[in-house]
Amino acid sequence: MDADVIVVGAGLAGLVAAHELTSKGRRVALVDQENAANLGGQAFWSFGGLFLVDSPEQRRLGIKDSFDLAWSDWQGSARFDRVADEDSWAVRWARAYVEWAAGEKRSWLDGHGIKLLPTVGWAERGDLRAAGHGNSVPRFHVSWGTGTGVVEPFVDSARRAARDGLLTFHHRHQVDELVVEDGAARGVRGTVLAEDRSARGVASNRDRIGDFELTAQAVVVTTGGIGANHDIVRRYWPERLGTPPAEMVTGVPAYVDGRMLDISAEAGVRLVNRDRMWHYTEGLRNWDPIWPGHGIRILPGPSSMWFDALGRRLPDPCLPGYDTLSTLRHLRTTEDLAGHDHSWFVLTQKIIEKEFALSGSEQNPDITAKDRAAVLRNRLGKGVPGPVDAFLRKGADFVTAPNLEQLVAKMNDLTDKPLLDAAELRRQIEARDLQLANSYSKDAQIQGIRNARRYIGDRLGRVATPHRILDPAAGPLIGVKLHILTRKTLGGIQTDLDSRALGTDGTPIDGLYAAGEVAGFGGGGVHGYNALEGTFLGGCLFSGRAAGRAAAAQSA
Repeated sequence: MDADVIVVGAGLAGLVAAHELTSKGRRVALVDQENAANLGGQAFWSFGGLFLVDSPEQRRLGIKDSFDLAWSDWQGSARFDRVADEDSWAVRWARAYVEWAAGEKRSWLDGHGIKLLPTVGWAERGDLRAAGHGNSVPRFHVSWGTGTGVVEPFVDSARRAARDGLLTFHHRHQVDELVVEDGAARGVRGTVLAEDRSARGVASNRDRIGDFELTAQAVVVTTGGIGANHDIVRRYWPERLGTPPAEMVTGVPAYVDGRMLDISAEAGVRLVNRDRMWHYTEGLRNWDPIWPGHGIRILPGPSSMWFDALGRRLPDPCLPGYDTLSTLRHLRTTEDLAGHDHSWFVLTQKIIEKEFALSGSEQNPDITAKDRAAVLRNRLGKGVPGPVDAFLRKGADFVTAPNLEQLVAKMNDLTDKPLLDAAELRRQIEARDLQLANSYSKDAQIQGIRNARRYIGDRLGRVATPHRILDPAAGPLIGVKLHILTRKTLGGIQTDLDSRALGTDGTPIDGLYAAGEVAGFGGGGVHGYNALEGTFLGGCLFSGRAAGRAAAAQSA
């Protein structure tokens, strides 16, 4: 055998699995179609958010969280409705994950040197129902170093294991087949790709220079999702979300191509919940792209006004930072919007200075570089943060103007034909502005702003002081054209709690494991229909750990 265990995919889940294996003395072949510069995969580019429950950071900020509250939120968000079949293992994975997030996860992260910012973000605030989708309290813990910092200890572990002779890197090896013999996984076959020295994230060649085969006692598949393959996204786009956009921006590098899902199915693996996916509605075209169609997501505070392509304010709970898939569904199922792939934020200079953040390690250089002085200056100081200001000045989706009429004219210039009426936008904005005369309001968005500012973390660094959008002192006005941004796969290979891949008959395939996004982050769909944010990296950590430990036990 070439190794005790083959790990296919050198992203976060694969690196965690490899760490668990090599720490127990197992020999690992780590196979990936990209070059060494891409170790860590998509996780390297992430903002580094981690879902934790009742953490020390929460308690210091006065947040009262508990397993019971988090599990209620998870169930209300997931809405598992295939429990007898496709969700049968996903439900068990979900409870195990929330238990981990409320228990060992914090100390486990610390044991790997992964530190957290002292503030806790309130992401995906939900659908405005106690038993519905969303986080009842802030749970979004940003890792010190962003996603790059989360990946780093496991990259270091892999390199140490390689020096010690326990791990062999097989870069530029593209797996085309899982070798399953007599009901057991025994290796992989595939294509050796030509050398490519492209920088991290840049699309690489697929020039074939040879074939390869590797054998082992077990195989762990950790190859990520479908976000860069728009054909697959459209193929499985669910009817409940209307029609897929004609044009989308891409939130992941080109190698997130989903090809191992069908390859796994050909080997007899059961795929479930392929209609469940997670795409953002606040995407921007990157003014300085790295991969094809590179999009960046705005992490919005709650104050921007959100309008559809025809200039109508979005209904509740389609508010900034609240309910991602409800917003996507509204934009794609409203009959007269089907031909339009965009929507709009309208906001003020005062709002963008306090509330706009951009997802991604490269868009948060202060946190990624662990520069405390820069974090304090950028997050608590005055002015627009540097990366946001670059988009404001150079981004194709931003326009500014001193008054609404001029702003709308510039917004109309960004579409094929003028769709917005300045008088209609003024009517809606003025109605909203009238709600600010008192400390209470009937407007759900204004209520949400005031609710957010009761939380010290939002008041200090995330939510602007309530003000009228049309107040000249808060200007200039800013319009932002928003695109659908592809990102995560919520379904995939069905696995049991040991990350063993299940066959079409529902029983484990001997020696075959799956973890991370290719497994729906565990069980073939741990999130159900909705994610609570901070759960994607955590899902890679949790399922990768389970797969590595189980494969190590099998190959003992």
